[in-house]
Amino acid sequence: MRTADGASPWPDAHVVIAGVGVSGFAAADGLLQLGARVTVLDDAASEANTDKGALLEVLGATVRLGPGSTADLPEHADLVVTTGFPPTAPILVQALAQSVPVWSEVELAWRLSRPAKVIPWLGITGTNGKTTTTQMLEAMLAAAGLRTAAVGNIGRPVMEIVLDPEPYDVLAVELSSHQLHWSSSLSLHSAAVLNLQPDHLSWHGGYEAYGAAKAKIYEGVTHACVYNVADRATESMVEEADVVEGARAIGFTLGTPGPSMLGVVDDLLVDRAFIEQRRDSALELATLADVAVAAGVPEGDPPPPHVVANALAAAALARSYGVPATAVRDGLRGVRVGAHKIQTVGERRGVRFVDDSKATNPHAADAALQAFGDPSDPSGPRVVWVAGGQAKGTRFEELVAKHAPRLRAAVLLGVDAPVVAEALARHAPDVPVEVVGTAEDGRVAPAATREGAADVMARAVATAASLARPGDVVLLAPGCASLDMFADYAARGDAFTEAVRALAP
Repeated sequence: MRTADGASPWPDAHVVIAGVGVSGFAAADGLLQLGARVTVLDDAASEANTDKGALLEVLGATVRLGPGSTADLPEHADLVVTTGFPPTAPILVQALAQSVPVWSEVELAWRLSRPAKVIPWLGITGTNGKTTTTQMLEAMLAAAGLRTAAVGNIGRPVMEIVLDPEPYDVLAVELSSHQLHWSSSLSLHSAAVLNLQPDHLSWHGGYEAYGAAKAKIYEGVTHACVYNVADRATESMVEEADVVEGARAIGFTLGTPGPSMLGVVDDLLVDRAFIEQRRDSALELATLADVAVAAGVPEGDPPPPHVVANALAAAALARSYGVPATAVRDGLRGVRVGAHKIQTVGERRGVRFVDDSKATNPHAADAALQAFGDPSDPSGPRVVWVAGGQAKGTRFEELVAKHAPRLRAAVLLGVDAPVVAEALARHAPDVPVEVVGTAEDGRVAPAATREGAADVMARAVATAASLARPGDVVLLAPGCASLDMFADYAARGDAFTEAVRALAP
């Protein structure tokens, strides 16, 4: 199994799928079509999982759902495909102890696409900005007339493309650290690491392991390794990567670019990497106004710096594939980045309410707060910050110290609200802090269930509105994951939006 691909004798293999979510279902479906014996396991017996499991059983899979289903590795397993399980999961520990290979769904899709359906991948990872950059890249590729799709950790699982009889020219592939951890044979056309900040530390077991997983995206790259000039860690990853001879290091910067970089000159995005005269000239790709359109900011407002960086990274990947400058521009003008990313959802009594529920770690929350100006500039709007959730082992001291001068107040919710509150008490003692969803003894209620989550969010929004003054911004930028209370960050953002709409006009 260690060298298996789409031409291998899959009817001889017993494959265990850990997780029956979207990617797990796609993996099982593909393997069943190849004739493999498939066992699907998931500890959650939700209605959605039960429906998927019933269909897979009709197709010939063995399905086991419910608590404890993934505790033991089935006998005679030749391969385990995991859909987000951490390395400490018992089934994966057992598999590795028995020398059974463990692959991500992404790794499975890569292998099964060979040799019959080889499609170039343009890969994107990083702590923040992956989805926005992938959406921009997909739009640029489509604007160039290429048949493409945004897949991986966004949109469709890559396995669906492998199973799709339609041809594709190139794929825009968002890759999480979880997917990369369990991938070993990827060799992408080009790849970008947007940034690296502490996140998912409990899953990976530490920052070093987290960074090592991200760095795997550069291994075997054939054309361009795109890195963030402002983030030395991403450049170090490129320097240490084992790439195909001839692959280039391409930087992106919010400043004036040097040769082999993309950057910003005045209000223009320019390319000094993929032109012949890059030593002394640059090619205009788009304007900051084009990026503002993609970001959906109010007309006349500049795009947030991190969105400009995302656009440059997407442009670098597109240009590495030969996309013309006009397609970069047209892609930005035609795309609208996803919801829950610095999205204005309402205004009440001169207070603007902004949803950035996708800010699931402190670095993303920092970017959201920076979108409203320099923290030290007293002329900008003050922010009532709505934060909290699952901190995933991260800390907030640096974030709070940086933005304390700009904070009007903070409203906290979720299981790790005390982690954020501690940082505020230490580095912003003058900022009023309110914690909602607490038990009678003042502790954060661990039973803030999903059924009651909407009520907790409504209280948070009402509290934030009472603390805000005309001209302020109420910003949902939790800096934490959402699964303690909500199905995902989108559900959290939707609850925020509904709570804003319910406020008195």
